[in-house]
Amino acid sequence: MTVMPGKTVGIIGGGQLGRMMCLAAKAMGYRVAVLDPTPGCPCAQVADVEITAAYGDAPAVAKLAEISDVVTYEFENIDCAALEYLEKHAYLPQGRKALEVSRHRLREKTAVAEMGIPVAGFRRVDGAADLRENVFYPSVLKTATGGYDGKGQAVLKTPGDLAAAQEVAESGECVLEDLIPFSMEISVIVARGTSGFVSVFPVAENVHVNGILHTTVAPARISDELAGRATDYALRIAEGLGSVGVIAVEMFVVPSACGGEIIVNEIAPRPHNSGHFSMDACVTGQFEQHVRSVCGLPPGDVRQHSDAVMVNILGEHLGGGSVRDLSPFLPLLNVSKLHLYGRTRRRPAERWDTLTCSARLPTVFD
Repeated sequence: MTVMPGKTVGIIGGGQLGRMMCLAAKAMGYRVAVLDPTPGCPCAQVADVEITAAYGDAPAVAKLAEISDVVTYEFENIDCAALEYLEKHAYLPQGRKALEVSRHRLREKTAVAEMGIPVAGFRRVDGAADLRENVFYPSVLKTATGGYDGKGQAVLKTPGDLAAAQEVAESGECVLEDLIPFSMEISVIVARGTSGFVSVFPVAENVHVNGILHTTVAPARISDELAGRATDYALRIAEGLGSVGVIAVEMFVVPSACGGEIIVNEIAPRPHNSGHFSMDACVTGQFEQHVRSVCGLPPGDVRQHSDAVMVNILGEHLGGGSVRDLSPFLPLLNVSKLHLYGRTRRRPAERWDTLTCSARLPTVFD
């Protein structure tokens, strides 16, 4: 099915990813409707129609289905009943499979392992008592659902870390994984269109600080062999899950006698923060490619024409109080593009805006 420009794209979730998706869709001539519980959310500021309601609000979901020619989403934690309704009463080309697998870490790791792709060793943990009986070191405990940006996690390197981890374990079903001694984190973004195309963006290198993505370098500074293997894994996962639209696969590079191993860490079946560099460094960015994918249009060219560095600007980087002070970043604009998320409340350790830059930028931060 082809949804032509002029039609309406419905987006579930109104954060920065929804906003960037909306801007790409509108540049292509689409109307956009967004469903989000926060009035004036970042996506709503640029959308044509704003539906303010909880994601599981049945009348609101029905309204989105009624006014949208195609529906997509910007994040994983969508109400299951809402998804079932949209599959029956709207056009949701992404479907539920990739989302239902990726939103649950045990299902996610099991699915990837069954594809014959390496993942960290893991086991299920149900509660603090189960953790005490089966803990091993070094490891990392993660909630099976709901965690992001380092939340819902605890690293266990010694028995002294057990007390903090037990608090995470009490929150519900968890997964206990081997703590991987990686040398680099990377991600690969794949787009699969309803028209049948498959495209892959360059492998990106990511640096996290306190569990939050801080910097992305593209292309990643790894060998062609490792980049090819990472790309192969991402393509196999996208195909195995039957994903439509953009899907991001995060991985670890682990040093070895053979030159390095790739271990898959997480999957996100939608545009991803580590792909923001593509907006300014590739012929076609991830958000435009996502819109093309779900609307049944031909693919855009995803070749990278400039080396790039993406830097997340957090709330704590914007000065004191509640004032958004971007003046420290103004001298960098001659080598960069600033993407504002449209957030109105500044919180420390929250992604606020994004700076995507040419390869000259690292010298500024030396």
